[in-house]
Amino acid sequence: MAGNSHPVAIPEATVARLPLYLRSLQDVANESIATISSVRLADMAGVNAAKVRKDLSYFGSYGTRGVGYDVKYLLVQIRNVLGLTHDWPCVIVGLGNLGQALAKYGGFSERGFVIAGLVDADPDKAGTKVNGIVVSPLEELGKLVRKFEISIGVISTPAGAAQDVADRMVEAGISSILNFAPTVLSCPPGVSIRKVDLASELQILSFYQERRTPAKEQATG
Repeated sequence: MAGNSHPVAIPEATVARLPLYLRSLQDVANESIATISSVRLADMAGVNAAKVRKDLSYFGSYGTRGVGYDVKYLLVQIRNVLGLTHDWPCVIVGLGNLGQALAKYGGFSERGFVIAGLVDADPDKAGTKVNGIVVSPLEELGKLVRKFEISIGVISTPAGAAQDVADRMVEAGISSILNFAPTVLSCPPGVSIRKVDLASELQILSFYQERRTPAKEQATG
């Protein structure tokens, strides 16, 4: 595959699984393993082998029968597809407990996402530092976006403030938003939004846990 040219559009569900493959392949590469089968990659990523083969075929990687996939080559391919060949400057808006935890998380920079700016509407937080980065007032969001050429914004504000922050991000030129606020955002076409709802994820776990409990009680009763 040359550059970022793809013969067909890649389905959203496939794109959502690519980071799982990338993490699994990196683990294998760290063990100095040169090839990997679709079965092992599927097992590590938590999907089935047929899905792995279908996903990877979208960008021309079919592996070799009896050998599997070349790990290093596949890593390069997936990084290219995900746009991870360079760093992405990001800004976090909302420096409460969650926002500060995100700002201190080292895993972002390791994966090419550099926290270039921190913003909060609380005037008492402006000028303070989190993980060595100065917190700017909300009014300076546009200035930060232009200065660091930021295209990804992270919202970790209370729900009531999230839409205003999203509007400001879009106005400043941000085209990709990761939303941790427990609310649905409305943005114009061309702006990508990914929502991370921690409470909803816990409720889904509760659903499955509730259905395990009767079986456990019945088995021990």
